[in-house]
Order: sequence, then C-alpha cells, then structure tokens
Amino acid sequence: MACVRESSITPRISGKTALVTFVAVIFAFVGETQLTQYVQTTLGYRHSFFLFYIVHSSFALSFPLHLGYLLLTTHHSPRALMSGLSSIITAQLTFRDPRIIHSSRFPLSRFLVVILVMTAIYSIPALLWFIAVVYAPVTDVTAIWNANAFFAYLFSVKLLNLKWSLIRMCAVSLASVGVLTIVYGDSTPSSTTAAVARGITVAQTPAPLFGDIITLVASVIYALYQVLYKKYAALPSDLEPAAEPTEYTHIPASAEQASDEEIVSSPLIASNEVTHSLPFGLHPNFLTASIGVCTLFVLWIPLPVLHYYGIEEFALPSNMVTFAAVAGICTTGVIFNAGFMILLGVWGPIVTSVGSLLTIVLTLISDLMLGSVGLTAGGLLGAGMIVGAFAVLAYDMFQS
Repeated sequence: MACVRESSITPRISGKTALVTFVAVIFAFVGETQLTQYVQTTLGYRHSFFLFYIVHSSFALSFPLHLGYLLLTTHHSPRALMSGLSSIITAQLTFRDPRIIHSSRFPLSRFLVVILVMTAIYSIPALLWFIAVVYAPVTDVTAIWNANAFFAYLFSVKLLNLKWSLIRMCAVSLASVGVLTIVYGDSTPSSTTAAVARGITVAQTPAPLFGDIITLVASVIYALYQVLYKKYAALPSDLEPAAEPTEYTHIPASAEQASDEEIVSSPLIASNEVTHSLPFGLHPNFLTASIGVCTLFVLWIPLPVLHYYGIEEFALPSNMVTFAAVAGICTTGVIFNAGFMILLGVWGPIVTSVGSLLTIVLTLISDLMLGSVGLTAGGLLGAGMIVGAFAVLAYDMFQS
C-alpha cells in the first residue's frame, strides 16, 4: 500500500448500479434547476450572486467525499493517493517526467494561477445561469444550456482539429432547431390560456427573451471552457473507445467531468510503463474541489461591493423553508457532479452526454407537473429533435 498500483484501481460499476447512478444524476440536475427557480421566484429570494457563491463553494466537498469513499471501499492509503495526485499535477505543470520528480517541490504558484483562471472562466456561465432562471422558464434555460454540447463540438473543430462531418453537422443543425422549437415553437398566448382554462396556475417569468439570451451566452462560454479544459487541463485518457478515430477528442459535459474515465498517466512518460495511476475521477474532482475552495476564499469580495452599490443586497435566508431550499440546491449540485464522474468512468463521455439530454425531457415534465408551462407539441417535438440528434452523433462517432 505504499504506492497506488495499476491493478488496485477503483472497480468499475455496471448494470443496475450504473443505471441507479444515472437516474440520480439526471434527477439531481433537474432538482437543482427547479429549486433555483423556486427560491428566486416563488420564495422571492432573488440573490443570484450569493446563491452562485454558496453553491459553487460547496464544490469543495467533492474531493473530500471522493477521497473518503476510496478509503472506505478500497485499500488505497491517503498518503499514496495524495502522493500520486501531487506527482501527476507536478508533472503537468512542470513538463517533467513524474518518474524523476519525487523530490521536486509542488509548483504551488503555477497551480494557484491555473485554478484562478479556471474559476474565472467557469464562474461566468454559471453566474449567468443563476440569473437566467429568474427571467426565463426552466424548460427554456435547460434546453438552451444543454446546447453547450453543440457549441463545444463547433469549438473543437477549430481548437482540437476535429474534422467536419456531414452527418455530425446535420445532427448539430437538427438539435439547434430542436432548441428553438422548445423555446419558441409555442410562444403564443394560446398555450398559456389553455393552461389557465384547465385550472393550472402558470408561473410568469418577468423577461423570458432576456433570460434566453443570457442562457445562450452562458452556453457558448461554457462550451469554450469545456474545450479549453480538455486541451490544457485534462489528463490523457487511456480508456477511450478503441473504435474511435485518433483525431476525435472527447468533449466533457462539465468541468468536473473531463478525463474522469482513465487510469491517469503522464503524457511525458516515454515508455508504456505507467509509473503513477489514479482512481477514476480523482484528478478532475480535485480540480473541481479546488475551484470550490477558490470560490469560497476569493469570490466573496463582490458581495459587499454589490451590496454597497445596491445591485444585490446581501441577505441570508429569512426562514427555514428558504434555507432548506438553498441547501437542496447545494446538495443536488454536488450529487450531479459526483455522479457524472462515476458515469464517465462506466459509460464514457459520449453516452453520458447523450443521456444527460434527458434532463430537458425531465425538466419539461417537471414544469408540467408544477404548472410552470402547458403541454405543447413544440416542447415534445423539440425534445425529440435534441435527443435524436445526440443519438445520431453518438452512433456516428462510435461507427467511425
């Protein structure tokens, strides 16, 4: 147990366990979205930046929880795990072979700069998302946000040298039409009137077009973050599908998800020997937790500034209902991120991304159950277009 052996990796889960994890992930995302809008609209706690700050600070729990899980369920020692993680990150940041860096100092200053940059880029779309759910229906926000996968595909063509494909381009176009169909396909007063006639209280959002635009901007920035993360921060993956062409690079669905499917080895190792290996998801979870810690200790600074200028008055939740709802947002956020890490190790990023689009359908269903929107043909057709487009993309990539 003095070192992390390649054979002592975290076991892959499969079958019913993977399905249960998948269900937990998609429901956690929908729950986080619905709770965020519930807190800011129904409960009237409109403090978007403070909610963003609290939720993203809670990401700091992802690594301790993952580490605790490994210590309880495997024979890894804390020292071995931390030593391997330190060696891998040192090799990344110093461009040195991890076999000769045992006595090297951890490049703390470089690591802090990387985390600050990652936190800044990752925080912008997230903050815009928290603002958007105040102005636009949850179904709109979820549909447009999930379009980040398609923008990531477009960015990857330029930044990751992914070759254009007619089938993929048609799938991207179909999905884009699907998003527009969900958002604007039934944007007439008739659907709302029909819902009211059935006795449903339809939640009104103050400026849906503004919220949609904010979400679109957030989606594009988040897609760019994914590609940049894959290119510069993620570790190489040794367990990608063998049928996949070498020019294709997987695009992670979130910062927490990238490279969580590998037994990590440094790209600088000249031989095939794996000197250091990490359990699935430990490296991305460490980066995610670092973003959470950075958020906690740095991004509190805008809070008094926003309060002083009257942009967003600082106020803690005034009752237990609001407090519990905020805690629920944090909890579902952590569950979503942690579960996605597991799924990337089991199914790979393509299948996981395809499955994540079910959040659009589930959000549409939850909106119907909560009375936020009425059942429309546009919503059903658009959801089918998006899911079908991702199915085409997944099939094409696996068949290439």
